[in-house]
Amino acid sequence: MRQHGRGLLGLLVLLLVIHDIFGTHGFLAMRHTQSEIQKVKADLTQLNRENADLVQQVRDLKTDPHTIEAMGRGMGLARPGEVIIKIPESQMPAATAASAKR
Repeated sequence: MRQHGRGLLGLLVLLLVIHDIFGTHGFLAMRHTQSEIQKVKADLTQLNRENADLVQQVRDLKTDPHTIEAMGRGMGLARPGEVIIKIPESQMPAATAASAKR
């Protein structure tokens, strides 16, 4: 036992170090988990921003007449007494057709 004791102890320490690095709860697994946490936090921050934007849009659609009008006009609606004339793109001049696509 005395002859091989140091060798066995060294081998045991080596095995423990390898397990601490590559094991299921080791250093590499911990780094992988931390990177996943950072990704989820970034996604959550982005979703919170989008949610705040959507809440503001809902608020504007409920209260701001200019926003309501802009959305209605985007859907092809008109005020009473207005007439909407749609010209097919094939009949529009080239310069006007290019600006209408924007």
